[in-house]
Amino acid sequence: MRVLVTGGTGFLGTALVRRLRADGCDVVALGSHDTDLTRPDPLAGYDSQRFDVIYHLAAWTQAGDFCLRHPGEQWVKNQQINTAVLDWWQRHQPQAKLVAMGTSCSYAPDLPLVEDQYLNGTPIDSLYTYAMTKRMLLVGLRALATQFGLRYLYLVPSTLYGPGYHTDGRQMHFIFDLIRKLLAAQAGGPDAVLWGDGHQKRELIYVDDFVDTAVRLTATVENDVVNVGSGEEHSIREFADAICELIDYDPAHIQYDTAKYVGARSKVLDVSKLARVLPDRANTSLRDGLRETINWFKLAKPRAA
Repeated sequence: MRVLVTGGTGFLGTALVRRLRADGCDVVALGSHDTDLTRPDPLAGYDSQRFDVIYHLAAWTQAGDFCLRHPGEQWVKNQQINTAVLDWWQRHQPQAKLVAMGTSCSYAPDLPLVEDQYLNGTPIDSLYTYAMTKRMLLVGLRALATQFGLRYLYLVPSTLYGPGYHTDGRQMHFIFDLIRKLLAAQAGGPDAVLWGDGHQKRELIYVDDFVDTAVRLTATVENDVVNVGSGEEHSIREFADAICELIDYDPAHIQYDTAKYVGARSKVLDVSKLARVLPDRANTSLRDGLRETINWFKLAKPRAA
């Protein structure tokens, strides 16, 4: 099977490409260093090649308060990226199934985080622009599938974690930032200062679990939206306590800065549909996933923004 992956050199992309190649797939992995999807006709070099599946992971975003500082650029760049990929799919790869990534921040915080609510309500202000570009991606998939008979799958992941995260100094998702701060404090640095009061809740899914689920869903589900998460959430304090236990650091030394940006107070996906279509899937335990992530972090020493 021939597969093209946009965002193939990122955190999720690297894990997905590794899995696909292990499965015997012929994979073309594209990254921003070699393919600028914001430029006109960026995939023209692949027009004559035939792909069975396209995984569209590429997006212009980062964690933390990035979305607050770049709303205009996010709208333009992500619309350019998504339009380029969808247009190329329809014109040159209509036989391929396109598997695209959504985002849990597209859900309105006052509605159930279930797939049929994905386009309803208003996302939180701080992530609004990025959330809406992801909604428009789904609208585009549906429109092209309706008019041209194409096949797609739209996956909505909870926050991914695991070994192999970015090491280039960009802002980190909360779990990596927790690990960074607590490891530095454990090594003799200043006490860790965490954003918010620690009671905001988040859901995690181990990156290899997500990849396994994505590959299996690609083979069995089409023209649908599927949430992919662990189905359980924990407070930042609970995550911090678990990390402290694994690195032998006293959580009593942690300070909480309630003046900092924290995003949504609670966010856990409804994974009922996922349980129906993949009843035998299993998740890596939080403790095991954190241990693997911490061990990688100690070796890779990723730079903070």
